[in-house]
Amino acid sequence: MTNCTFRSAVPGDEGLVLTFIRALADYEHMSDQVVATPELLREWLFEKRRAEVIFAMVEERAVGFALFFHNFSTFLGRAGIYLEDLFVLPEERGRSYGRALLKELSRITVERGCGRLEWSCLDWNQPSIDFYTKGMHAVPMDGWTVYRLAGETLFQAAQA
Repeated sequence: MTNCTFRSAVPGDEGLVLTFIRALADYEHMSDQVVATPELLREWLFEKRRAEVIFAMVEERAVGFALFFHNFSTFLGRAGIYLEDLFVLPEERGRSYGRALLKELSRITVERGCGRLEWSCLDWNQPSIDFYTKGMHAVPMDGWTVYRLAGETLFQAAQA
């Protein structure tokens, strides 16, 4: 791995964040689901501060990103970090930038006194599953299924 450094996203990075989101969505065959805009990212990342982004940088060029936010474990009695998205540009893969991003997120998690770092992975994404379980020694959460309310079902639930 070349000299990889990290930097937090700042106002003005909305376009770069959106570029990574779109590239990830394309990789996951979900491009049609991206409705994020630079304006929405500015509002939620920098004004409301509901999530954070770090970039993996090589020679002042972003080669990967991680978007994360705090969650809370009632069992641990403290916050954790949930990694929503991790993505390294295809041409930069195999250089340990994904590992470096997870190591940096682990460092942030420990530095903030959080109890755990968690994320989800699509069942079909075997290269990522192998990386997480074999390369990072992450443990899959057997017996747990993610549920979601979104769009119309979310609005219906709010009206019930």
